[in-house]
Amino acid sequence: MLNPKDIIATLQMVREENLDLRTVTIGINLTDCVSDDIERFKRNIYNKITYTASKLVSTCQRIERRYGIEVANKRISISPIGVVAAPFNADQMVEIALTLDKAADELGVDFIGGFSALVEKGMSAGDRALIDSIPQALTESKRICSSVNVASTRAGLNMDAIKLMGGIIKQAANMTAEDDGLAAAKLVVFANIPQDVPFMAGAYLGIGEADAVVSVGVSGPGVVKAALERAMDEEEGMDLSRAADVIKQTAARLTRAGELVGREVAQALGLPFGIVDLSLAPTPNENDSVGEIFEAVGLPAIGAPGSTAFLAMLNDAVKKGGAFASSHVGGLSGAFIPVCEDLTIAESARQGTLSLEKLEAMTAVCSVGLDMVAIPGDTSAEMISAIIADEMAIGVINKKTTAARLIPAPGKKAGEHVVFGGLLGEGPVMAVNMGNQENRFVRLGGRIPAPIQSLVN
Repeated sequence: MLNPKDIIATLQMVREENLDLRTVTIGINLTDCVSDDIERFKRNIYNKITYTASKLVSTCQRIERRYGIEVANKRISISPIGVVAAPFNADQMVEIALTLDKAADELGVDFIGGFSALVEKGMSAGDRALIDSIPQALTESKRICSSVNVASTRAGLNMDAIKLMGGIIKQAANMTAEDDGLAAAKLVVFANIPQDVPFMAGAYLGIGEADAVVSVGVSGPGVVKAALERAMDEEEGMDLSRAADVIKQTAARLTRAGELVGREVAQALGLPFGIVDLSLAPTPNENDSVGEIFEAVGLPAIGAPGSTAFLAMLNDAVKKGGAFASSHVGGLSGAFIPVCEDLTIAESARQGTLSLEKLEAMTAVCSVGLDMVAIPGDTSAEMISAIIADEMAIGVINKKTTAARLIPAPGKKAGEHVVFGGLLGEGPVMAVNMGNQENRFVRLGGRIPAPIQSLVN
């Protein structure tokens, strides 16, 4: 039974507090499209994607009008191309990316994710071809997003893959120098990547998923901020235990609203409903910032002492609220701290309150990791690989997903400004300690073994 207070609160979130559904994402399995003939394969994937998602945009628009909740992005995730396109070389992988981009353009979707490889334990020929193609594929396409999983708690860290990705990121950024390295902003390196992420750039459809499935990603940092501010005004002496309860209750409302829309879309399309990813995903807009939540509880700015402790509480409370509201929570589900996509976080980085080192410490307790971080263009490929290795180690040891989306801005130094546009936002170039020096540790390669599971304390 619907509670009138919940209905009123949800209406307020929509009208006054920037509540939107960040994404409705259709996952499409491409394993039945496999062929060793490149033209046939391209035709197969184009036809399946355009047929399966033909009504995605129009259905979302109709449900937007019905409930008054905006679906900010309509997206597609696909089986990892490194697997389903394994017979092809790097040049052919670029052709495949452009075919995917053409399908996305025809459908009117914002992004298509799954130009991906899973190489946490080793690289197949198809994986290596895909990775080698990433810079050109992301440069020549508009809507393609790419992810590479290089580590897991069970497999450890594939340092050969991590070393390779440092150079790939540099190359992708340099090929889009006139756009501040935009191609690198569509590429993310993961540890413990989930199979059901609806958010870009990490979205792909795992091999264990359905043939086609609808998942949603909610948002709502402005909603959480407003709820905390109201509670602090109304409740004298409110402590952090009560603040955690407010966040949980708000996350539950966000999750219910997201699942309602997601199930409506799935039913209209005749597809199964997958999951709700209840991550607090910010935008570069005022009053829609995760960083502002930190200020609402009294921290001077995100990055100040106390930030890691509060982020741990925020992330946990969001997960608890979502898990209470839905039995189908998945993806990443927590609090994102993407520097360039969040107005307040970007400002803290610009002022020096938030350093790269503090940001890395905070990723131990957040939803993902070093996300949308612009770094100096002269940062060496080896140092980029070393930063990735540090971030992957946090995920592997803590049994959580971590990621690195680093953009070495060509020709720019620490303190300068980059602009990517749209939800990718803008922000400062963050300093990298010893960033332009060599790093012989990364050259050793090999694998860092998986952590022991039986002696956890």
